[in-house]
Amino acid sequence: MLEKLGTEGRNEKSMELDEKASEEILTLMNEEDEQVPGVIKTQIPVIAELVDRCVHALKNNGRLIYAGAGTSGRLGVLDAAECPPTFGTDPGRVLGLIAGGEKAFIEAVEGAEDSFKEGADHLKSLNLTDQDVVVGIAASGRTPYVIGALNYARETGAVTGSIACNKDALISREADFAIEADTGNEILTGSTRLKAGTAQKLILNMISTATMVGLGKVYKNLMVDLKPTNEKLRLRSKKIIMEATGTDEKTAAAKLQEADGAVKAAIVMILTGCSHETAVKKLTETDGFVKQALHNIR
Repeated sequence: MLEKLGTEGRNEKSMELDEKASEEILTLMNEEDEQVPGVIKTQIPVIAELVDRCVHALKNNGRLIYAGAGTSGRLGVLDAAECPPTFGTDPGRVLGLIAGGEKAFIEAVEGAEDSFKEGADHLKSLNLTDQDVVVGIAASGRTPYVIGALNYARETGAVTGSIACNKDALISREADFAIEADTGNEILTGSTRLKAGTAQKLILNMISTATMVGLGKVYKNLMVDLKPTNEKLRLRSKKIIMEATGTDEKTAAAKLQEADGAVKAAIVMILTGCSHETAVKKLTETDGFVKQALHNIR
């Protein structure tokens, strides 16, 4: 019942929100947002367990699939969409599902989140297997679409995770790894795109980024698997190569071209003096981990 959910309660600090000046509203929002990282900190152990399962799944041809409705669904779709350009993942490896389908990303589809069946059907359409990980996202922790998706995922044998912003959430009962970031009352009652949405975005950042580190998509603290598909990313690719190797821009550009745009290969070639063919071979042998490839060549 909504009245029992912390995300639906009234915040005593904002009872006169409609009478506050802009700076007062913003200060209050900022003060409330400051609480979010501390709440998430209590959930790091279970987030870490989920990340480890995501790494295992993606290393073994499985997928990471987010499922949510409304703001929660949009955040999942956003996180999934950012993985290919940032980490060079295949677009089919990290996916975001939203109640109501793609059109719901920019326009609310009324009633879509109330369908248990749609949640399951969306996963069926992806031919879900027990090699996959499904993470259900719902600020309230009770969205039927998400429960339906997680229930079907469990039946299929997939690993399940959940992200809710209330304690004892219904979706937690459907998850192997239940994350409950209890963000409490919003300053605008029930508007979970605020603190709850911020918490979900931070947690999704943690899941995808830490997973990609575990997959060898990062060298030191550099994103070495990005795809240089536009001018900004080409410039960033050269900068990453320069940072990783200490070389100049001209050399970085030449090696990036020689490596067919593969930042990792360019770094290995510069640091070891090996050929493109050898760099690719060693990176393949080490599952894409640059440090291991460097060690094997040296």
